Amino acid sequence: MFVGHALLAFALVAAVAHRLGSERALTLGIVAAAFAAVPDVDIGYALVGVASHLGGVGVAGATGAGGTAAGDAVSLAATFWSTGNVVHRAVTHSLVVAPVVAAAAALWVTDRTDARLVGAALLGCLVVVAAAVSGALGAAVMLAFAVAALLLAAAVAGRTDLTPAGTFAVAAFGLLSHPFGDLFTGEPPRLLYPLGVELVPHRVALSPDPTLHLLAAFGVELATVWAAALVWARIRATDAGGPARLLPRVDARAVAGAGYAASALVIPAPTLDLSYPFVFSVLAVGLVGVAPRVRLRPRTWRIGVARPGPERAVFTALAAVTVAAAAYLLAYLGGVA
Repeated sequence: MFVGHALLAFALVAAVAHRLGSERALTLGIVAAAFAAVPDVDIGYALVGVASHLGGVGVAGATGAGGTAAGDAVSLAATFWSTGNVVHRAVTHSLVVAPVVAAAAALWVTDRTDARLVGAALLGCLVVVAAAVSGALGAAVMLAFAVAALLLAAAVAGRTDLTPAGTFAVAAFGLLSHPFGDLFTGEPPRLLYPLGVELVPHRVALSPDPTLHLLAAFGVELATVWAAALVWARIRATDAGGPARLLPRVDARAVAGAGYAASALVIPAPTLDLSYPFVFSVLAVGLVGVAPRVRLRPRTWRIGVARPGPERAVFTALAAVTVAAAAYLLAYLGGVA
């Protein structure tokens, strides 16, 4: 859901701003998306586990005890998540912390030194609280979260004309919306950190079948990407003074995604514990969107090559992945997997 958090915030904020007649709908959406991605800075701790794992693999390889490439990749992914989950979805995924960080970002956007000092002090208080509740590791994660938010606020101040109030609104939306996208995968976030209250103690199950749950979560993510792409295309078309089509042109080659159903014979049924073979392979189907069209011209017997435009390539890729995921779902329900 790393990408989904940002795209969901972009789609909702940009769509509402455009509906209200704002000429900065895309800017507001992009800033909201950027802040929605910031909470996942905590996953950076996973690099500690990855470094340790790679060091172990290097030693094993030197002694001739290495495994297969596929096995090493799965093991590396497991190490990444097991290490990252030590701090993931806690300190930075709080509905209590988010408004404070958004306020600090808004204060940083101003050109007043005293306001920026107040913003920095607010974030400093959060680091102190995290240290008291979660120790040095929690403080380090909160510090990284604070620094990332301030760097983003500095970019907003330097590259946009958003006011502090506007920055607070979109930053708060991005930060507050992020944790809800994590309710379907992994451990639920600690929504009320640093308070010792579990608002959502268990993951929200979309299906009792682990494979159907994974496919449903993937469908939610895919729908989010569709929403963001459609909002972007519609606003761009409207700003350019052209017609805003409900669905931009999609190349017929997207139906090739139906052939992905055959992968059910060779790819293990995906679950949250083993999703990588399915996710990476089904996303690879989207490459048909960027592949050039090759045509033979009958009159001259020459081969013509035409590259799709960016918008057509994106929507063709999305359509192909959607068809592929639906084909796999039908194959699974039919008992092929």
